[in-house]
Amino acid sequence: MTRPPTTSGVRDSVVARAATPHPVAARPRGRRVRPGRLGTLAVFLAPAVVLFLLLVIAPIVVASYASLYKWNGFGLPENFVGLDNYSRAFGDATFRGDLWRGLVLIVLSLLVQLPVALGLAMLLNQPLRGRSVYRLVFFAPYVLSEVTTAVLFTLVFSPNRGLGDTLTRLLGADAGTIFADPDTVLIAVFLVISWKYFGFYMILYLAGRQSIPKEIHEAATVDGAGAWQAFRHVTLPLLGPTIRISVFLSVIGTIQLFDMVWVLTGGGPIHASETMAVTMYQYGFRRFEVGYASAISIVMFLLSMVFALFYQRIVMRRDTEGALTTQGGQR
Repeated sequence: MTRPPTTSGVRDSVVARAATPHPVAARPRGRRVRPGRLGTLAVFLAPAVVLFLLLVIAPIVVASYASLYKWNGFGLPENFVGLDNYSRAFGDATFRGDLWRGLVLIVLSLLVQLPVALGLAMLLNQPLRGRSVYRLVFFAPYVLSEVTTAVLFTLVFSPNRGLGDTLTRLLGADAGTIFADPDTVLIAVFLVISWKYFGFYMILYLAGRQSIPKEIHEAATVDGAGAWQAFRHVTLPLLGPTIRISVFLSVIGTIQLFDMVWVLTGGGPIHASETMAVTMYQYGFRRFEVGYASAISIVMFLLSMVFALFYQRIVMRRDTEGALTTQGGQR
């Protein structure tokens, strides 16, 4: 009968194998792409490149050019004002308020929306009865469009007619004015946004949790870790890449928030729920100050780009390096 190897024997065997040099296949340097393959790549890449140039690069260039003029959108821009539109934006109390309200929504999303989604994902990962139904119910709001969601909540909290207003009146409260009060409208908008998007983040976290091998949690249980300790020291670190992606999506989405706010409140009352995108729309399509609206759009673009570059460079650096290493090892 063969005796199983001892722990020291296994360790020595692994060390010996790791120390043994392995021949590395020399990779050809400067591989040249065959003309036929180059043509195939060009054919398949051309539609994507054309769409990218027309729908991304061209609007950025046009908006950058228009932001340097005082222009109403008709004819060609002629009244060159340089950076006056940008200085006007940062000197405008409404636009500075947009920046502040955007920051408030970002902080609320990071402190409330994402943790709630993470908690529900962990709960629905447990062997609960009917958990598939719960997942479907929580994810269903994300399927609705932003406009549909906004119209739905407008009807629900319609004064004297909406179901939400009727129920809160029975409880002695008045929810019919929740979107009309400057002190509560931003919180109300955030609650609607959270209702719409928390299901998406829940599914994202749930997928990340289910990708963690069960053996790791079983080993933690064998070592005496409780539920909280396993979550704190095993689940949460391994969910790091998923959490970082969710934070990135939440911040970028908040910077560009428009359609839901526009349908819910139109930015009112008295700019209390207005965002940068709503201000841009107001000036560009209501007041026909296209040059100033273009400047606001460029500021939004720069904020998004700077955050994306900084976040990917500093926060997601290890995730991207690991992905590139994995791809290089699979070649």
